Amino acid sequence: MKKSMSELARLSVEEFKNSSKLPCVVLLDNVRSQHNIGSVFRTSDAFRVSEIILCGITATPPNKEIEKTALGATNSVSWRYFENPTEAIDMLKKDGYTIIGVEQTHNSLKIDKDKWLNANEKVVFVFGNEVFGISEEVLNLCDKTIEIPQYGTKHSLNISVCAGIIIWEMCKYSF
Repeated sequence: MKKSMSELARLSVEEFKNSSKLPCVVLLDNVRSQHNIGSVFRTSDAFRVSEIILCGITATPPNKEIEKTALGATNSVSWRYFENPTEAIDMLKKDGYTIIGVEQTHNSLKIDKDKWLNANEKVVFVFGNEVFGISEEVLNLCDKTIEIPQYGTKHSLNISVCAGIIIWEMCKYSF
């Protein structure tokens, strides 16, 4: 039997805004799919991410295409827009965040084998464009890169799926 709405104990938007958050910011660098953006908002609400930073061509709320998958999460999750992601990253580094690019690189840490997260670490997860990934300029600003091992013929995951996996991995050790 499914849980009823009252059994789910959902927070109101105001309760969500006043609740403790995961010490995590999600930065979307030139993400083109508004459905991906909305999905990341919804996942960020589910795991109480501190903030989403939208950069470059990434669309911003209010936007009906984002809302199709966000289902109202654009009202609960704090977000800001920066045209230039390097400005956002510089600001976040000054605030003590570790910048983690989610990208397949020669030096990326595997989330299932390597230690990539430290206790009480404030992190920014950077997700890039669906076709081109994270720009080289932004990758050079990352403190480290991580990747999700994949074993099929496709060596990429949809950004919203990838964000869900990465945020859940952090959430397991934070709440």
